[in-house]
Amino acid sequence: MEIFIIKFLQFVLSISLLVLLHEGGHALASKLFGVRVEKFFVFFDVSVGKWRGKLFSFKPKNSSTEYGMGWLPLGGYCKIAGMIDESMDTEQMKRDPQPWEFRTKSAWQRLIIMVAGVAVNFVLALFIYSMIMYHWGESYVAMKDISLGMKFNTEAKKLGFQDGDILLGTNLGEFREFNADVYRDISKAEYADIIRDGRQMRIELPGDLNLLDMLKSTPQFLSPFMPAVIDSVYRMMPVAEGSKDSIVTPASRLGLQKGDQILSVDGKSIDSYNEFANEIGRIEDQLSAVTTRKDSIKLRTITLTVAKAGSTKVDTLKATLSENLKLGFTAAGFMKMYESKTTHVSYGFWESFPAGVKYGWDVLSGYVSDMQYVFTADGAKSLGGFGSIGSLFPSTWDWYMFWKMTAFLSIILAFMNILPIPALDGGHVLFLLYEIVTRRKPSETFMIRAEYVGISILILLMVVANLNDILRWIGVM
Repeated sequence: MEIFIIKFLQFVLSISLLVLLHEGGHALASKLFGVRVEKFFVFFDVSVGKWRGKLFSFKPKNSSTEYGMGWLPLGGYCKIAGMIDESMDTEQMKRDPQPWEFRTKSAWQRLIIMVAGVAVNFVLALFIYSMIMYHWGESYVAMKDISLGMKFNTEAKKLGFQDGDILLGTNLGEFREFNADVYRDISKAEYADIIRDGRQMRIELPGDLNLLDMLKSTPQFLSPFMPAVIDSVYRMMPVAEGSKDSIVTPASRLGLQKGDQILSVDGKSIDSYNEFANEIGRIEDQLSAVTTRKDSIKLRTITLTVAKAGSTKVDTLKATLSENLKLGFTAAGFMKMYESKTTHVSYGFWESFPAGVKYGWDVLSGYVSDMQYVFTADGAKSLGGFGSIGSLFPSTWDWYMFWKMTAFLSIILAFMNILPIPALDGGHVLFLLYEIVTRRKPSETFMIRAEYVGISILILLMVVANLNDILRWIGVM
């Protein structure tokens, strides 16, 4: 429960900050052009029956804006006078236009008001990335320094890759570090350069691999090769994630120690921690069909062959995984394993800005490139709602990860809002551009109907995304 609360608080703080600043951009631009902002709220003041749904509100003296806080902690909003938006205040639109209303301003002024929120989110993301570079710098392991190479799945091996290959780059460019760009480049590349057994080689690629299939495949298409060697053993651990009840770990009961190497699971030889994790994943898949505790315990009971550290002794051990499928040990993490080869780059204050802008632009480019898969059947299944977004935050409060996730969500919020869908900023921008080009303003009846269509689309997408979260949670997807 504690983990859930920490993730939830990070999610709420991040989203609230981003939406607050997004709406603040609209509000500031509105006031700049003399448009009244009637309401500016943190969180949503959704009415339930006679209850207005606001925790508090106030209106400063000589101000036309009511500021307040609602009870639903999912962002915030501002209501701009004389604008057809998600508030669907059609009564206001029936009255005579007033000089302080959005609808009476010139098209270019309304355009600036509409893009202001997206601009704030985009600039905010670049600023956060820049400050991350300034405060923490960058730490990464160069691809050429991953001396144990990569672990590949069957599909990758059919293309010519072999376990232990060190990836250097493709015809699209040299790899700097292991991240999603490696997948993206390989999916579009005509060839990949590698080092195998000390010799540089080139593997021909088709140039049209399905990125979504690569990312979703189990085992993974490629990942850094990690030895199945124990780095540390926990004596106690929670029975299940978030539980306060704890048990002595199976690894501790078996006497596993730092340096022990796992050679097989249930008689199947494994050569890496990658394969060990795959075997645990296979058990997890089978558990979804189990209905009794007895069958669950039987499935979670595994036989391990372990080479003891510092000797030639090999033990065959039987262990029962915990309910969250843990043995209670960790392997050396990627960064720890390559600690001596880690490259760290520090930035001065002014140097951090071009570095942050470049990093943010790369994130945006990758996200936009991946959008093509959203409109496929598998892409729709991969959509995630509030649960998926919240799960991306760390289980402990980590300011580095918090700000990195906030910057990432800020870019997503900016991009999604500029899509030409009615009810989003991009829909309003589209109609304004039409007005500027044709010098004809769409009728208010058309705008109201378009807003209804846009809201319906957004609700549908939200339902699908959050339904996917529920289906994943209950094990259907």
